Amino acid sequence: MTAVPVAIGLRPGAPIEGAAPVSGPLVDTFGRVHRDLRVSLTDRCSLRCTYCMPEQGNEWLAKTSILTLDEIERIARLAAAAGITTFRLTGGEPLLRTDLTEVVRRLARLESPDGPVQVAMTTNGITLRDKLPALIDAGLSRLNISLDTLRPERFHELTRRDRLADVLDGIAAAAESGLTPLKLNTVAMRDVNEDELVDLVEFAVAHGAQLRFIEQMPLDAGHTWSRERMVTREEILETLSARWELTPVPGRGGAPAETWILDDGPHRVGVIASVTAPFCGACDRLRLTADGQLRNCLFSTTEFDLLPILRGDADRMDQDLDAMMRACIHRKLPGHAIDDPSFLQPRRGMNAIGG
Repeated sequence: MTAVPVAIGLRPGAPIEGAAPVSGPLVDTFGRVHRDLRVSLTDRCSLRCTYCMPEQGNEWLAKTSILTLDEIERIARLAAAAGITTFRLTGGEPLLRTDLTEVVRRLARLESPDGPVQVAMTTNGITLRDKLPALIDAGLSRLNISLDTLRPERFHELTRRDRLADVLDGIAAAAESGLTPLKLNTVAMRDVNEDELVDLVEFAVAHGAQLRFIEQMPLDAGHTWSRERMVTREEILETLSARWELTPVPGRGGAPAETWILDDGPHRVGVIASVTAPFCGACDRLRLTADGQLRNCLFSTTEFDLLPILRGDADRMDQDLDAMMRACIHRKLPGHAIDDPSFLQPRRGMNAIGG
């Protein structure tokens, strides 16, 4: 059974149900203050990773529904004013967006009450070398690059594309750029890449990067996820402990990854255990899809539609956008409940939601 997202619209000038705060920090009913907005720029991607999207038959978002540069900036400006301090650009693959550099430039000059915001990006690294200098000049401050395997044949099988050399070149360019911390993201999968965990960490260390393993989550477009194929946090740590002494790093805060120091340092490794050790209680993230839907959780089956406001009454636009954002956060649940029998996987795949 799949869940169809419910798009909640806000009639311009209409009151929002509930008691969402009308000003101040972006805080939900559980006291979580939101400081991170993930902005998906497109649902398109240059790869077809098996755990994310099918090779063919994808239903792409209509071009007319994709947020424009001005619309993204408008939402981001209001979010920054309300306390968002980090904007992470995602996709699909954000490097496919032709106005990406200008998106970065406009967001990087925003300020929150705590000072200038940071603009980060999650990418597969393909074409990154050519575009990175302009992105850094525009204000990009941090990078996460996806890398699930170091083996060309396995990469082709996983992504259905022969682009590993391009990804590795993008990682090399990022390492040379001086952007820190550089993070490499790996989805750990049973009988797929679990035999490469140590190799991937050693590769990251050699490039001055931090490897972050991610438990595979139920976010594939084909809805074929099974818990049995997921490599758990404990299994990852057991494998790494045979190679390094792992010392936990305290003070995680709202970060999704737990981190450990390798041997005596300075290198670190992270694990994002959304399934077996969820961090919902400290989540400070809000998500904006490429077609203007706000989501208060990666696994939410409810979306808050900003497009009617953005393309409606200009006189009340900022007021209504801010109200919708606060309503979205106010209705955030305490957790995603993956382990609950009533859990329903979102209809959208990861490429359409944004990382």
